Amino acid sequence: MKAPIDILGLSNGARSGLTGFVAGVARSSIAEKGVTINNILPGKFATDRLEGNIKVTAAKSGKDEDTIRQAQQAVVPAKRFGHPDEFGAVRLSVQSAGRLYHGPEHVD
Repeated sequence: MKAPIDILGLSNGARSGLTGFVAGVARSSIAEKGVTINNILPGKFATDRLEGNIKVTAAKSGKDEDTIRQAQQAVVPAKRFGHPDEFGAVRLSVQSAGRLYHGPEHVD
C-alpha cells in the first residue's frame, strides 16, 4: 500500500497490515526452503468496483461521474485506468521463473 485512501477506513488498516505481514514472512527463513511470496500492489484498474466507487463519489459530491473519473485518472501516471488484462500480464511476470528476489510490484 502506497498511501491510505480516505474513503476506505477499515480497509486501510487491513491492507497495511497484510503488506507488512507479507514482507516480514517473505524475509524470514522460508526463501531458503524454496518458497517465494509475491506481493502486487495495484493502482486504479477499470473494474466494476471502481465504477461503483465513482458513482458513489459522484452522488455524494454532486459532481457528474465523468468529472470524478477524469479527476481520478489525472493522478495516475499514465493518465488512464489500467485494464484488467494489463494487471494479469504483471501477475504472470511476477510468477515466472527467475523472479525470486524482488520487492512489492506497484502497478499503476
